Amino acid sequence: MVTHLHLLPAVSLLLAVLAVESSVNIFMSEDEVKKLLGLKAQLYYVRDGVVCQNAFSFVLPVPGDMGSLHFTWHASTPVEYRLGFQVDDPIAMDPPTVNVTWNGEVPRLPSVFRVNLPCTGRVESDVALLMQLNLTATSTATATSTATATAAGKNVTTLNFKRRKSCSRQADLDEGPLGPSTDGHGGATVAVAAAAAATTSTRVFYISVGVCCAVIFLVALVLALLHIHSMKKVEEDSLFDSESTQGLSQPSTQTTQCLRADTPNNAAPITNYPSLKIEKNDLKPLNLPEAKSRVRDIAVARERVTLKQVLQEGTFGRIYHGVLVDEKDPKVEKEVFVKTVNEHASEVQVVLMLTESCKLRGLHHRNLLPICAVCVDEGERPLVLLPLMSWGNLKLFLRQCKLAEANNPQSLSQQDLVNIAIQIACGMSYLTKREVVHRDLAARNCVIDEGLHVKITDTALARDLFPMDYHCLGDNVNRPVRWMALEGLLHHDFSPASDVWAFGVTLWELMTLGQTPYAEIDPFEMAAYLKDGFRIPQPCNCPDELFAVMACCWALDPEERPKFTQLVQCLTEFHAALTAYV
Repeated sequence: MVTHLHLLPAVSLLLAVLAVESSVNIFMSEDEVKKLLGLKAQLYYVRDGVVCQNAFSFVLPVPGDMGSLHFTWHASTPVEYRLGFQVDDPIAMDPPTVNVTWNGEVPRLPSVFRVNLPCTGRVESDVALLMQLNLTATSTATATSTATATAAGKNVTTLNFKRRKSCSRQADLDEGPLGPSTDGHGGATVAVAAAAAATTSTRVFYISVGVCCAVIFLVALVLALLHIHSMKKVEEDSLFDSESTQGLSQPSTQTTQCLRADTPNNAAPITNYPSLKIEKNDLKPLNLPEAKSRVRDIAVARERVTLKQVLQEGTFGRIYHGVLVDEKDPKVEKEVFVKTVNEHASEVQVVLMLTESCKLRGLHHRNLLPICAVCVDEGERPLVLLPLMSWGNLKLFLRQCKLAEANNPQSLSQQDLVNIAIQIACGMSYLTKREVVHRDLAARNCVIDEGLHVKITDTALARDLFPMDYHCLGDNVNRPVRWMALEGLLHHDFSPASDVWAFGVTLWELMTLGQTPYAEIDPFEMAAYLKDGFRIPQPCNCPDELFAVMACCWALDPEERPKFTQLVQCLTEFHAALTAYV
């Protein structure tokens, strides 16, 4: 019987590795985990002398409004401790302080010790913080842990707590009075010297910031000019040349560079893309002539397109493997996906296919797959052309991997699955910056090639090709109920936060190799099921840290869900940790 995760009881994240032979417990309470991860759960670092290794390999972000961390600890036998800290940016953060002594003995009764993280307010920075806690228990046995040494008959276990604190810059720092003190001339001299030193360092800081801003502005200006020039060339060249900027077959060594959501290619301002035709709220139902008129500028002659084998087929929709011949040189051919409808499709279905195919049109990102051409000749069924991805639909590919686990040349490792998730998060981060809400993010609306490059597609024909993933809740509209956030089910409210929810479900699809989420739940009961705090269970062989990322995406309050930029950073760090163990 499948058990479901309920967010109300406490949940412990635990991987058993023996480290301290005394019964030591170190954990963060439910309230503290709620502030950091949005989960109602306890996070154990050491439980009954057992070190949870994965809890230490995951770097937890600390929001800017949290000035301290609280840990609960106790030991049943005498255990000595020693505390130490490392801060990578002393300009942004002063050395941390604690409300206990720097060394001593772990208390016998459960108690809380506080770690204060004092940001200086001088600069805005994400500060990497390392807290080292050495535990020493009297024992002659050998222990295995993060770092264990034996000295004088004692087992010394070093625990490394990694955090990333967001520090903001304050407009006016309260540096105290600069006037002379009442202690005499000596106090006045010290105050004046401190004021002079502070003034000098402040001037140096602002001059450095100004120089850096000027350099960044010049680099951005050069990149913008180069990009505008390349866009003009794209519009003048043929459709084949336009796709070359997408990097469909980038070498795997560039994958890490593609994962950053803040690079110029991934975060270009909207003014750099004059070819954008369809606005985010401009996908209203049209009649067929209006729908065709919107895509006339990318229309190609029907005789240039050759349809090969059928890749997917529904009640009225089909996806073909096709070939597009170059207009100037008939010897040059380009393989494409071809979306079309059969003779039984109504005009409404044809209009819906054309309008939904334009959702990503004009957007340029390595993890998006917008249309490249259409055929709308009179008397012919419309054809929508997209660049071919050799392994096709991601959901079907995942299920093939699951069905043929033995001797499967397309087997996926956990690192591969996380890398796919990062690529999807990068594409969604770009859509969020362009103020585009996808509304139907799922594995079925992604495609993949033999290099494991993943691209997000539009939703055209998805309802017809994957009918089991869509349900009508009595209003004659098919929706992806099992991928929708609560506010979408109740109020038809869609936003980047609802896309984050759908990304969490898509991540679950990846880890289960294409299983259907909430398969045993009636679609009409989904809203009540989610409102009561229930979620899909943790997949088998899914690390606790990765499931914690999913759970964060399913917070009922949209404001408590992470942003896609945060998901990219979090998953990238997790992918690096996975790679380090291989």
